[in-house]
Amino acid sequence: MNKKSKILFLSPYPFGKAPSQRLKYEQYYDAFQNAGFDITTSSFISLAFWKIIYQEGHYFGKIFYTISGYFRRCYDLLRIRNFDVVYVHLWVTPLGLPIFEYLVCLLGKKVIYDIDDMIYLNNNSNRWIDKIKGKNKPIVLMKKSNHVVVCSPFLADFGRQYNSNITTILATYDTEKSLPLKTHIDKEPVIIGWTGTHSTLKYLNIIAPVLEKISKIRKIKFLVICNAAYKNTNFEVENISWSATHEYEDLRLIDIGLYPLEKEEWVLGKSGNKALAYMNLGIPCVATNYGTNQVVIEHGENGFLADDASDWQKYILQLIDDVELRKSIGTKAKQSVEAKYSVQKNTQAYLDLITK
Repeated sequence: MNKKSKILFLSPYPFGKAPSQRLKYEQYYDAFQNAGFDITTSSFISLAFWKIIYQEGHYFGKIFYTISGYFRRCYDLLRIRNFDVVYVHLWVTPLGLPIFEYLVCLLGKKVIYDIDDMIYLNNNSNRWIDKIKGKNKPIVLMKKSNHVVVCSPFLADFGRQYNSNITTILATYDTEKSLPLKTHIDKEPVIIGWTGTHSTLKYLNIIAPVLEKISKIRKIKFLVICNAAYKNTNFEVENISWSATHEYEDLRLIDIGLYPLEKEEWVLGKSGNKALAYMNLGIPCVATNYGTNQVVIEHGENGFLADDASDWQKYILQLIDDVELRKSIGTKAKQSVEAKYSVQKNTQAYLDLITK
């Protein structure tokens, strides 16, 4: 493509705010621009909307910003022929029938669809907003797009029903910006940590009983890095509000990273990004033995995979009691990220998507 080639990114969330965007295609913008592309990003959710969207109330504001998002998408349709590539993440609009999705695929010169999580699954939520979300939008985008990007092998298997042009790219990390690695020393308390968002706090219920038992026989502190607070009076908890500006510094406080998940279909769409976040900094991870975790983690080599409470307790205690094991696992974890899940290793894959 020539120097004037243009890419329009249609994203749900503002730039740099959501892990599904931030840990995937957004961090390759410099590479796209260096390759001669002009980049335009249009997010359905504005920065003002982002500030209130997950808060209780603010109903008038949420309605206003949702309508604004639809007007923004109408403008995107009017200008879509000006772009050589349209890159859609998750959906074009969140609610109702896949009308905007059809129109983008009809009008766009080349459409790439990036799906993260199995958002096409029906959930049992009683919230009215969940009942009017467009579950068929991902299916339409898979069928009509020129190429599909997925973040797990399970999503790839599903997507091949609708499109043979599929590329699997997990969450990726800049392994140079994350230096220096975590320094492991023999100390008390040992910091056991977790990072995530408010929507995944529920998974901490899986390991809470294990941490309670361990806290009675070892000196530990549980560090939660999140955009919402976690409360548990059965063991010591410290909350840190997640921030992009000091994300690495906060993560380096963790001696052992945890990634608990339910063994359910929804989880199969996840890209293993929490495990990779720890591994990228040389922090050993204990994760649920399910889904993409089995791809990212080689059990006993660069991390541990747990099936039940007994496993969780066993592997956490091994890492608590053996600082040299933490160093060894952490070093191999970092090497795995550098070899497979780094920005440096995956830049060409993203460039190939756009150019070919």
